[in-house]
Amino acid sequence: MARARSTWAGTVPVDDTALHVRDSGGDSLPIVYLNGAYADMSHWRRVIGELGDDFRHIAFDERARGRSKRSADYTFEACLRDIDAVLDARDVGQPVLLAGWSYGGILSWHFTDRRPERVVGVVTVDAFPVGVTGEEGRQDIRKLFHKMRFLLPFGALLGMGARMSADQHADVNIELNEISAASTPVLQRLTRPVRFVMATGDSLGSTDGQMDEGRASLDPILAINPNLTVAAKVPSNHTRILREDSPTVAQVIRELAAHTRQATD
Repeated sequence: MARARSTWAGTVPVDDTALHVRDSGGDSLPIVYLNGAYADMSHWRRVIGELGDDFRHIAFDERARGRSKRSADYTFEACLRDIDAVLDARDVGQPVLLAGWSYGGILSWHFTDRRPERVVGVVTVDAFPVGVTGEEGRQDIRKLFHKMRFLLPFGALLGMGARMSADQHADVNIELNEISAASTPVLQRLTRPVRFVMATGDSLGSTDGQMDEGRASLDPILAINPNLTVAAKVPSNHTRILREDSPTVAQVIRELAAHTRQATD
């Protein structure tokens, strides 16, 4: 008999910070939701609502996002440590399904590559292995966030910004672009099933067709690694995909969960 569900919400200490976590509890397959670079967990609420009580939902705000505390370390490596910390703190003993949007999608690839024993499968929402690199690209990113510096606190209130300075926002974005651009070998060797849900529109700050070029970068990787599949393409853009296409994202999660159960039966 399944254990009665009892949603837990609280903080998980890690390094010099504390992460705000919500865990629906229960004995069902755990799904861990990984957010966009500056987003909080609220963006997943429609997907979680679509999935209902069939799964154990674990979501958390990354450092300085949402209700989590600030930190001296906002690196990609710190975010990978945070996933382990949340799983350990919530006593998650079975492999989880990771659902990652944008930055969270890239985190999910690298976490799965390093800790395959903790992951049963991955759903990636509009993330792909390209990025702006080089000194010119880094300077462009810094200029963009400098222009946005007065808007960033409002973004944090809306769940689309972090409680960081403009320079810290830029540092996160620069590192993300470099890691994303170097992620092809990681995707090529993943042994867990990965399902992609891709938007078809552009995103904030992108030029016409730039996002489509990024999405096309998956094609040669899909030809090499049969564990990776584009499960759905939806009409929304990168920013609105979880809001406008939550039923499709939820359905892909359900299908992957069913596939992983069949593979282990």
